[in-house]
Amino acid sequence: MNEAPFNPNTALTIQLLEWIVSEPRTYAETLDAWRTSCPRLSIWEDALAAGLIDTDQSPARILLLSPGGSELLLSHSRESNSRKATPKF
Repeated sequence: MNEAPFNPNTALTIQLLEWIVSEPRTYAETLDAWRTSCPRLSIWEDALAAGLIDTDQSPARILLLSPGGSELLLSHSRESNSRKATPKF
């Protein structure tokens, strides 16, 4: 079986997306929790640049997953469930 190499940034991006959908999060709250000055760990900035996150039109700017962010999270969920269901020998 040919699996893609583990990418810690992908894992952190999934964690960010899961964190956003777990409860309503404001743009400011998310920026405070996920922004970093480390160029090797730019998960928040990368997710924004990739178009994975949108905001609603309210003054609080509640974060939502974009269609691409939703698809990435759903795809990851399917892969995780597939790995759990397939025994490895």
